[in-house]
Amino acid sequence: MYRLNDLGLLCTLGADKAAVAATLLDAAAPLPDPAALFTRRGHYTVGEVAAPLNPLPAGFAAHDCRNNRLAAAALEQIRPAVESAIAQYGARRVGAVLATSTSGIAETGEAVRSIANGGGYPPGYHAGQGVLAGLAEFSAALLGLQGPAYTMSTACSSSANAALSARRLLASGVCDAVVFGGVDTLCEMTLQGFGALAAQSAGCCKPFTRERDGINIGEAAAVFLMSREGGGPRLLGGAGSSDAHHISAPHPEGEGACRAMRGALADAGLQPGDIDYLNLHGTGTPQNDSMESIAAHRVFGDAVPCSSTKSMTGHTLGAAGALELGFCYLLLQRKSDWRLPPALYRDERDPALAPFRWVGDGVGDGVGDEAGDEAGGWAQAAARPRYCQSNSFAFGGSNVSLILGAEDA
Repeated sequence: MYRLNDLGLLCTLGADKAAVAATLLDAAAPLPDPAALFTRRGHYTVGEVAAPLNPLPAGFAAHDCRNNRLAAAALEQIRPAVESAIAQYGARRVGAVLATSTSGIAETGEAVRSIANGGGYPPGYHAGQGVLAGLAEFSAALLGLQGPAYTMSTACSSSANAALSARRLLASGVCDAVVFGGVDTLCEMTLQGFGALAAQSAGCCKPFTRERDGINIGEAAAVFLMSREGGGPRLLGGAGSSDAHHISAPHPEGEGACRAMRGALADAGLQPGDIDYLNLHGTGTPQNDSMESIAAHRVFGDAVPCSSTKSMTGHTLGAAGALELGFCYLLLQRKSDWRLPPALYRDERDPALAPFRWVGDGVGDGVGDEAGDEAGGWAQAAARPRYCQSNSFAFGGSNVSLILGAEDA
C-alpha cells in the first residue's frame, strides 16, 4: 500500500494546499476567472505564481534560482512530515525523485545574454543553477535526505513518471519513504520554443472548445511524501506508455494514451466505471484535445466526469503531472462542501470531438446542477469521490496515467 502522507504546492490558484482547495474545490467559491489568474509576458499569456519566494538558506548559493526557490516553498510545507519520516526510518531510507523541464534555464539564459553583451557572468550566477539534475540534489540537501536522489525529465509527463519511480523505490525495499513531485518555472527559452511551434494561445487557453488555439505556459511546484504507512490518499495504480509517433505531435488516435489509462486501471484492479473523476491532460491545442477525447471515450465512454484544470493553471510542463495529482489528492481529502474541479468553457465544447462527460453536465446527476450552473453555482455530488484518475502526455509520446484512491476507499 502506497500512501501520499502530505502535499506541498504553489500555482496560480494559491500558495499552499488550503488556498488551492478553497479556490478550486469549495462548493461555495465563485468559479475561477482565468483573466485574474493569468498575466501577459511579452506576446504570451502565462500562469505565474504570484506568491513571493524567499531567498534560499545560507549555503545554497550555487542552487539559488527561481526554480529552486519555488521548490523550497513547496518542500517547506511538507517538512514536518519528512522530518517525522526521517525520525522513524533514518535519513538514508528516505529518497527524493523530483521532476523538471526548465530547472534554472532562466538564469542560464540571462548569463548567456550578459556574456554576449560583454558584461561577463551576472552577480550570483553559478553554472549549477541550470543543471536539470540539480533539483533533486538541492531538494535532498534542503530536507536532509540521504537516500537515493535523482531528477526525471520526460517533458510534460516528468512528474507523473516521478510518482511511478518513487513507488518503485518503495516496492523494491530501497526506501521506506520518498519525496516526489515536480517544479517548473517560466523562462524565455520555453516561451519562445512553444511560440516557434505555434502552440501558444492568443489569449487564455480553452481546452476542448471550438475556439481552442493552443496552450498557456504556467509555473508550479507540487511535492508529496509517499510511504507504505500512515494516512493520506493511496496511489492505487499507474502506468506509462510510449507511442513514439512524432517528436512533438501525439498519436492522432490516442493509442499510447489508451494504453496508459487502461494500464493504470489494471494496475489498480479497477474498472472504468469505478473512476469518479478524470483529470484530463487537456492542453488546449487542436491535436492534443482531439487525441485525448478519442482516447478517453474509448476507455470511459461518456460516463466519467472530466475536466481540464489547465484552463486555470496553464500548462506547467514538468510539474503538471504532480500538480494535477495534487488536485485529485485535495479532492479526496475534502469531507464536505466540495465540488469537482470546474470544467471551464464547457458550454463552448467542440461538437466535432469524441463525446465525454464534462463536470457540470446533467441535472441532479451528482456532478453539477444545470439550474445552479445558470446562477453561477455548483451542486455537490451525491457521494464523495473515492477514485480519481489523472493523465499526463508528453512530447515524443511519453504517456502516464495515475489513479488515487481515498484513504478509506
